[in-house]
Amino acid sequence: MKSTTKNPYTNNQLGVGMIEVLVTLFILSVGLLGVAYLQFVGSFTNSEALSRSQSVLVAQQLTERLRASAVFSPLGKGLVVHNDYFDESLYNFSGMTCATGLPHECYCLERPNTIPNCNDNVCTAAQVAVLDAYEVSCSAVAANPEIEISLSCELDNNAAQTNFCGVGSRHVVILSWPVENWQNINRTLNADCNVDETLPHDCVSVDVTL
Repeated sequence: MKSTTKNPYTNNQLGVGMIEVLVTLFILSVGLLGVAYLQFVGSFTNSEALSRSQSVLVAQQLTERLRASAVFSPLGKGLVVHNDYFDESLYNFSGMTCATGLPHECYCLERPNTIPNCNDNVCTAAQVAVLDAYEVSCSAVAANPEIEISLSCELDNNAAQTNFCGVGSRHVVILSWPVENWQNINRTLNADCNVDETLPHDCVSVDVTL
């Protein structure tokens, strides 16, 4: 009768060993970290793109309001807008207070009493300027509560005019918002976006000549 001797060194292990499990977990962890990184980058760039696209729309909205409210200059030869459009205190809810909530929730869901109702009543040119500044400020903060809007005049072609921005001058609309450096990579900042700013800002600038 033939006998068989069992080899004591034969590996009879079945299934997956601990080393294989650890290697699999390591590979899976690296993959999940990569997915999380891509999602973070995507959300970062999407936020930037949303702020920029919203700012472009608001800038165009203000330029259209300027065109709609423009009147002929007393000196003739072109159109001008009321001086109050260049009053910085009319934009960005300056002088208004809100205890809690985001700017759009505080100021825009219901029209404040200090803002004239030109939709139902006849308003002066100054009152229309107040309403336009308020409404474009609401549009600006709808997507990003940190967006601020400003209107200035450049290349005033006739200093003798009583209007702040004379005929043929450039009306410059700027919407700016704070930005952060990503992964310690410094941004190339636009100087026009960072006038009198302590933190880095990005912006959208639109020029219009009436």
